[in-house]
Parts: sequence; structure tokens; C-alpha cells
Amino acid sequence: MNTRTLQRRQFLGQALAASLLPAPALLPLGTARAAESWPARPIKWVVPFLAGTAPDTTARIIHEAVGRELGQPVVIENRGGVGGNLGARQVAKAAPDGYTWIYSSAPMAASMHMYKAPGYDALKDFQHVMGLTSADIVLMVNAASDIRTLDDLLAKARSAPGKLDYASGGVGTPSHLGVELLLSAVDAQVTHVPYKGASEIVNAVMGRQVTFGAPIFSVAYSNIQAGKLRALAIAGTRRNPKLPQVPTLAELGVRGVELTSWGGVSVPAGTPDPIVARMRAAFDKALKQPSIVAALEEQGGTVTPMDAEAYRRNFTKEMLLTEAMMKKAQIEPM
Repeated sequence: MNTRTLQRRQFLGQALAASLLPAPALLPLGTARAAESWPARPIKWVVPFLAGTAPDTTARIIHEAVGRELGQPVVIENRGGVGGNLGARQVAKAAPDGYTWIYSSAPMAASMHMYKAPGYDALKDFQHVMGLTSADIVLMVNAASDIRTLDDLLAKARSAPGKLDYASGGVGTPSHLGVELLLSAVDAQVTHVPYKGASEIVNAVMGRQVTFGAPIFSVAYSNIQAGKLRALAIAGTRRNPKLPQVPTLAELGVRGVELTSWGGVSVPAGTPDPIVARMRAAFDKALKQPSIVAALEEQGGTVTPMDAEAYRRNFTKEMLLTEAMMKKAQIEPM
């Protein structure tokens, strides 16, 4: 065998061996280039609730700092309705290019059981970037009401079943499921009046359109401070430091009704990992700024950064909790 033939066989053997090696995981060329240049234009952050709600306030406190980190404006777009489902559907169908985000939260997970056809899958249609904050749920009435305690409220409800009414931020929101679970635990009947968000709950109670409500703490807090609303109980595991005199439901003898509203940021499934990593880094830096932490806490929230895996687990746990609450309160999917 001559030298040239031997060299040729060695070359072919090396080529064959190389072809059998696993190919490196690479993004498509266009996707890789897009990720490298991202962001090249303003970013839309969809908040699937009305302006003035806790998610909206949280996003508006954070968005400018995140935009500065990324070098492009982050523009808030409110898309309220159907317990947050309208906005979630919009983002689920958006291009996975990093230019459309959603303020994701507990209602998105609850909708998987509350609705027969929510229009999206909370786990499959989104890549959950990270958790941002959490907040208590507060049971409250108009400050001019003769209802001064939880016992007063329950006594009125039991004396005239179905006559009292309460406002929620929409079907499947913590303000709905929490009250229904409370009513189930204390054997009382009242009428549910769904609105489009926590700010509308507050307005409905202050305007005496309904008897009571249980919004996210941060939305009701300023009006409780101003003496327009009266807090009866906190639906959490501990008293809220902003209102240390207000007991928890458990302290008042109602156990098993412990709810916390939480929220974060998510993007359409398929968004490139390098973009998600840059988002996470920008939010991490923003949440470490003392002025942002102070502003969020002033609203009654708690800064609770959560990585992608832990945040995704939050969705799974919320789905299981919603399913259990619906069974206990005998609520059928819509």
C-alpha cells in the first residue's frame, strides 16, 4: 500500500468518526444574531390587569430601572379582563423574540382550573423568567359600615343568606377564591360580584356598591390608612407589618384560608435563553436598588426574587391549591 493511499484512508476514517460525534447545540443563525443584538427597540410589558392594580403598580415601579439596564425603554401596556386571561392570551401568541413580556401572577395559574378554555397553557405557552414580589390579601369593608369585626360580617351574612355581596378582581383571582374558601369554612352565603381588578374592588367597597372585598393589600392600604376602609383580617400566615393591629384569619379561628398573591415576569415559550438570561440579570439588579425596594414595600408588597425553576414551581403549586379550593367551595369551571 503506497503512502498516498494510506493517507487517503486515514482522512476518510477521521471524517467518518467526526460525522458520528453529536453536533453542538446551536441556535438557528437568525435567532442567534437576534439574541446578540437584543434589544434593538422598545419592549412591551403587558400587565393583564387595570391601571392602579397591584401588578400595574409593581411593574411601573420596576420598569424604568430594567429598561436602563437593557438600554431600551420598557413600555407598560394594560390589558385587563377575564381575570387576566385577555392579556395572557395576547402574550402567549406573541413572537418569542424578547420584545413582549407579561406580568405573570397567581391568577394565570388559577385559570387552568377556573376556566374550561382559558385560551393558553400557563406552563407550556410561557417561559417563566423569575418571580418578583408577593403581597397579602386583606378582608375589608367601608369604614363607615357598622361591620367592625369578622364576627360582625359573618353574623350579617348568616342572618340573611345571599343578601350581602362582595367584590372580586375577577373569577379565579385570589380575591375570589379566598372569599369563597372563607365562606365555605364558616358556612355563610353571600353574592359574588366580579370586577376587573383590585382597584375596582376598592372603589366598589368605598362607593358602597358592595358590602366587602378582599383585594391585594397594596391596593387597599392607602385607603385603609386614610380611614376610608376598615381592615377586618389578613388572609396570610402572619400579620402584615404595615397593619400590625389587624389579626390573621387563623387568629380569628378561621384556619386553612391562607393566601398570598405573587407575581413575576414571563415571556412566550421559545424565547432564546440568552435573552431570558439578560432579562433576569436586569431584573435582579433593579430589585437590589434601595429606592425600588422601598417603593414596593411602601405599597405593602414584599420583594421576593425567585429563580425560573422555583417560579415555575409556584405555578404548579397554585394550580393544585386552586383545584383543592374549588372542590372545597364547590365551584365549577366556567
